[in-house]
Amino acid sequence: MTALMPGPTDTDFFRRADMGDTEVGSGGKDDPAKVAEQGLDALFAGQDKVVAGSLRTRAQSVASRILPDSLKAEGHRHLAGPGSADR
Repeated sequence: MTALMPGPTDTDFFRRADMGDTEVGSGGKDDPAKVAEQGLDALFAGQDKVVAGSLRTRAQSVASRILPDSLKAEGHRHLAGPGSADR
């Protein structure tokens, strides 16, 4: 089993979650075919988990390992808070 951990991906998720007015919901997203391919490659390679998507997504994952929870929470609020697309 492989845990697929994508960043923002160009699917209906943000529309269904009514997040169109958020920075993350209205911003650029990764190609779902690329994310799926990276997930399958990791699965077939026997990896436990994979952060799939763009280089930016993977860099954010690395940064999240060293940042304190308070900074991660503030970053999430900035990106996913209602109306954050208008800031």
